Amino acid sequence: MNFYNGHWEKQYGVSMYHPQEIYEWHRENEELVFLAPHQKIYGKGMTLDGVVLTFHVTVGGRDIFHIVVEHYQGVVDCGPDFVVEEKRETLHLSEEENSLTLCCGESELRIEKSPLSFTFYYRGNYMTRMESSDFAYVRTDDTGVLLYEERAGDAYMQGATSLAVGELIYGLGERFGPLVKNGQAIDMWNEDGGTSSELSYINVPFYLSNCGYGIFVNDTGRVSFEVGSSQVGKVQFCVPGEKLDFYYLGGGTMKRSISLYTELTGRPSLPPEWSFGLWLSTSFVTDYDEETVLSVIEQMEEAQIPVRVFHFDCFWMKGYHWCDFMWDSEVFPNPQSMLQKIHDKGMRICVWINPYIAQASALFQEGMREGYFLKRANGDVWQWDKWQAGMAIVDFTNPQAKAWYQKKLEDLLRMGVDCFKTDFGERIPTEDVVYYNGADSKKMHNFYSYLYNEAVYEVVCHVKGKEEAILFARSGTAGGQKFPVHWGGDCFAKYESMAESLRGGLSLTMSGYGYWSHDIGGFEDTSTADVYKRWVAFGLLSSHSRLHGSNSYRVPWLYGEEATAVLRHFVKVKEELLPYLLEKAKENHETGIPLMRAMALEFPEDTACAYLDRQYMLGDRYLVAPVFREDGQVTYYLPHGKWVHYFTKEATDGGRWRTDTVDYFTIPLWERK
Repeated sequence: MNFYNGHWEKQYGVSMYHPQEIYEWHRENEELVFLAPHQKIYGKGMTLDGVVLTFHVTVGGRDIFHIVVEHYQGVVDCGPDFVVEEKRETLHLSEEENSLTLCCGESELRIEKSPLSFTFYYRGNYMTRMESSDFAYVRTDDTGVLLYEERAGDAYMQGATSLAVGELIYGLGERFGPLVKNGQAIDMWNEDGGTSSELSYINVPFYLSNCGYGIFVNDTGRVSFEVGSSQVGKVQFCVPGEKLDFYYLGGGTMKRSISLYTELTGRPSLPPEWSFGLWLSTSFVTDYDEETVLSVIEQMEEAQIPVRVFHFDCFWMKGYHWCDFMWDSEVFPNPQSMLQKIHDKGMRICVWINPYIAQASALFQEGMREGYFLKRANGDVWQWDKWQAGMAIVDFTNPQAKAWYQKKLEDLLRMGVDCFKTDFGERIPTEDVVYYNGADSKKMHNFYSYLYNEAVYEVVCHVKGKEEAILFARSGTAGGQKFPVHWGGDCFAKYESMAESLRGGLSLTMSGYGYWSHDIGGFEDTSTADVYKRWVAFGLLSSHSRLHGSNSYRVPWLYGEEATAVLRHFVKVKEELLPYLLEKAKENHETGIPLMRAMALEFPEDTACAYLDRQYMLGDRYLVAPVFREDGQVTYYLPHGKWVHYFTKEATDGGRWRTDTVDYFTIPLWERK
């Protein structure tokens, strides 16, 4: 959120109160607490009136500083809060005449008393700085006069870190625009916006600097970031209300900072081996029944294309009845028998779900009677007609509602379903809505996705075992990486959407998510055979690979005989790479370093890699450069070192750009020696 009008002035009606100096401080157990008034105090009379901010600084783990800045402390906090696991360490604090120094691991925080400033170091090297003017209590209706009457305007808390010359910022969740976030204004607000806009299904209030540190804003609400936009030398972040809570993660490298972040918010679980194979879907609104499904599977077998997971999308249930978790008996008269036939072919089964219960669902009356849905302030069930007629939303803050929902899924798992595609979770209301546990509805908007995916993941673990548990999820927020896998939402069937999907995936993995997938061939519309074949190569060289669309199938023979051969070829390539992928998956589970990596993450010292978003690393060994042109031409960069082409076995030195023209059975896939 931009409160400024240029450098010298504020927006109309905005007043900002900046902490000027430390008035008094004390150590309280392992916490540094100090008061910072918005003006310098020259005499006792100046302690009357005016804004005072209270700072709390603790050590949240090795190389982690936790900073909380409060204005009014009497505000009721109804939650929700991110699930954060700190490893509190001893606060090593020393004082000099005009400064306080805190040390943790190899990181150091030096706080100047007057004028107030925070400067962060790693191994003695400067990382970033927060000056007095970077902290602020903000009113949007303030006249500068404190009134007894309640003011109608909004209150915010702001922080900001400095941007050094050449410093670049990454992360902030799944974003389909430029990989480098400098110059962008970004709000953390989950929306179902497709892949072609500034909206995102997964918002993560964590940014990563190429200088080797990260900032995680510990607030589930609408956190607003101005990344070198409002003030070009700053990364500003603000939250509504009276408290700013954030972590400084000083790892010294971007990889280490991601590891620290996932140490706080949770490491990605380890997906089962079979999940790395090919997933085949019915697609969304296609016509299919048991005969169609089994026929498609047999055709894939005849084409010698191994499928590891078969996915039933929405219409495994009857229209207008989503979700009642009941197979549509008109097209699937004996679902348990059908599932067994699919299992007998060595395949797992995934079915589509969401957290919404249509009014026509057999579960609606029960859920309404028991109080399992979100409600309006007057006690009515919160309903609308978007997506499903009269649909209600399951209230996962109600333990009984969560258990009720999980029981429906458990019945499916015991029938033969292996995992779930947890679709939606972004269209969560904020006005006139009441949660069972009294949570703040605005702060629940993003966090709902965490509770939804957690509930589903838990029941899969319970029935199938943790080593077999996996989701195929769309929405998420901080901590959602614990419940893999996530896919990139609704993209179009064209090269531009293929590229924007990749940008979204790389941005997401720079935000602590370890795995990522996308709809091979695009979701909306139907691609040309050319785009389909190029997307197949890209999709099979992603961490997880799914053929899925909207109104048409994504089986290869519909795109021509060659498309079938291309798919068979790249499925085989992924099978060859499987031992390596499993090794990197284990590394992600243990360290938080993602399987799919932006070039800048793997080669931070190579400035040519900083902005690259049309190629990526698969682990630390393989470079992948998807083809985004009909003529098969692809321009990409090989970093310094020795490289061997996976297909042609050509060996070459890196540190240079290449332009290749490749056929459909080849993609720039280079092994780093």
